[in-house]
Amino acid sequence: MTFIESYWDALVMMMAEMAPYLMLGFFIAGLLRTFVPHSLYSRHLAPRNMKSVVKAAALGIPLPLCSCGVIPTSVGLRKEGASHGACTSFLIATPQTGVDSIAATYSLMGLPFAIVRPIAALFTAMFGGWMVNKFAREDEQISAAAAQSGEHDHCDCGCDDHCDDDHHHHDGDEACSCSTAPKPGFWDKLKGALEYGFVEMLQDVGKWLVIGLLIAALITVAVPNDWLAALHEYKLLNMLIVLAVAIPMYVCATGSIPIAVSLMAKGLTPGAALVLLMAGPAVNSASILVIGKVFGKRTLSLYVLSIVIGAILFGLCIDYLLPQEWFTVSSVITAGGHCAHCLTAWDWIFLGVLVLLLVNALVLHRHHHHDHDHHAHESEGEGHEHAPKATVYKVEGMACNHCKAAVKNAIDVIPGVEKVEVDLAAGKAYVYGKHHPEEVVKAVSERGYNTTLLEA
Repeated sequence: MTFIESYWDALVMMMAEMAPYLMLGFFIAGLLRTFVPHSLYSRHLAPRNMKSVVKAAALGIPLPLCSCGVIPTSVGLRKEGASHGACTSFLIATPQTGVDSIAATYSLMGLPFAIVRPIAALFTAMFGGWMVNKFAREDEQISAAAAQSGEHDHCDCGCDDHCDDDHHHHDGDEACSCSTAPKPGFWDKLKGALEYGFVEMLQDVGKWLVIGLLIAALITVAVPNDWLAALHEYKLLNMLIVLAVAIPMYVCATGSIPIAVSLMAKGLTPGAALVLLMAGPAVNSASILVIGKVFGKRTLSLYVLSIVIGAILFGLCIDYLLPQEWFTVSSVITAGGHCAHCLTAWDWIFLGVLVLLLVNALVLHRHHHHDHDHHAHESEGEGHEHAPKATVYKVEGMACNHCKAAVKNAIDVIPGVEKVEVDLAAGKAYVYGKHHPEEVVKAVSERGYNTTLLEA
């Protein structure tokens, strides 16, 4: 069998193994996003005590947010009154897990890993939130300033669970426009859940999932089986090496799974694999810069320190305290391309559906929306002389639909703003209505995105 054939078979086998669990995870994530009121999170996270820190960690674990998407979400929680420690706990727990990544962890790494991973995220987040509450009190002023600047950046009409992105907020005595709009019914919410789970989520994590699978297949085929065997006895050294690689790079919670499994097949210890699963999604160079800017330097230091300590401690527990047979590598990885004949008809069906969903989200859907936005702005500029002209802003740092929604919501509440369109692919925001550009720059920058005025 040639290298290309072996590589292709390894890639297909891993995708087929993960496909049904990924789709189940994306579906549950959509249900959580659509049916759980957004106000639930801020309502339970306001007290500055350990109880709110625990709640923040527990609420963050099932949410399918990446490290870039969780930052504007946590800033939004802070604006709605969540305590500083609770926001930090949410920041730590959320990107490490998610129902989709837990399901995918079970598919390739087994039940023990799928249980240990969210438990490690929970206790690490609790530890980080406690440290921030105790040792970073002065940073409260930084995040409090962001909260005060967006004092009314939420809906007061009781429809928090479905008015995040689709209505415009008003000032003064004007009522919120969604107060008279009918609430969506069950089928509308279910449609929204499917749209979020199988389109928006795949737009956000699909690229990183594909990259993770490509890297994992390459490791499986190209790297000798005893590559890390010489370091297997040096368990702490394994973890330190993984930390040195994982902290600066970006890898999502789901995309990190096939990489971790492939490295385990080459001799990486299970504890070091857990370190990759924890540190890779939660810490990267981009999130480090934004968290330091938005929440303060001391909070950033405690955030990184708690993740490093938690990852190493739980990694050592796996390597020294738990039975190693619990953490065996999936037969899909060890068999490589030699098990391609093991795929059943259902495996091929799930694999085909996953590929179609990825193509729809990453190619067709994204291309359609980008062309739609481009033609809309062109027609406004050329075909309608009397149409209101948009003020254009360059927004750097947007990486997913959560970032897009955060930027839109930050601008939407500014007095004078009539309409906001955010082009994620181009990194631009088009703002209509008479407003002060410096307010837009300030509001979006406080959410963690570098913003500059391009056209007035």
